[in-house]
Amino acid sequence: MKASARLVVTLDSHGNSVVRVLRSMTPLTLVPHRRVGPVALVHLVSSVTAPLGGDSLSLTVEVGPGASLELRGVAATLLLPGTSGAASSSSVRFLIGGTLSYRPEPTVVTARAHHTAGVEAELDSHAELRTREVLVLGRTGEPAGSLSTSVRATRCGKPLLHQQLVVGDSLVDSSPAGLAGKRVIGTDLHLDAKARPAGGGEWWSVVPLAAGGTLATALGEDVVTVTRVLDAI
Repeated sequence: MKASARLVVTLDSHGNSVVRVLRSMTPLTLVPHRRVGPVALVHLVSSVTAPLGGDSLSLTVEVGPGASLELRGVAATLLLPGTSGAASSSSVRFLIGGTLSYRPEPTVVTARAHHTAGVEAELDSHAELRTREVLVLGRTGEPAGSLSTSVRATRCGKPLLHQQLVVGDSLVDSSPAGLAGKRVIGTDLHLDAKARPAGGGEWWSVVPLAAGGTLATALGEDVVTVTRVLDAI
């Protein structure tokens, strides 16, 4: 299955953020919240079980200058192997002139899944992006499949961040150089003008980015623990 979706949010004449373009394709269903105000709210719903092996999904989100968008998931994503044994892929592209908060629900890398995920963000000079990713290695009692993720962010064409993560190799995931045997990894990326000091503790860290913004990472045994740590950072 190949599917794509597109969302465009801009300001109206009253200073409200409004959805101008909304194009969905199963399983990527975009559901706007019926509220009027400075921040538009849209939910991303997976209308069928996806991605399965062989699926290719893409989402493009544009936020115009001065506009603000909250894009939220409503349920966890299960990466599944399907019947063909083929790999699946997903891509998300952000074009941001205003402010975007992207908060999908956790992604579970089920056994035998093989998935590649990419996020690209292009920010204007005063744009802001806040996004969280929580990955769960396998359902309860099963090993994880393989997942390769990448995040690339630029501001006015200049690099802000390029990060890659590969999980699913049991030897690497269990080693201190990998995930130290933890089953859940979460990251919070803030690309804005706020200054946050570097910090760290047991199984978490906050790293300021050279070109502005911060990246927080937390490891844990379950989603609740990791989410609480990220919320507290």
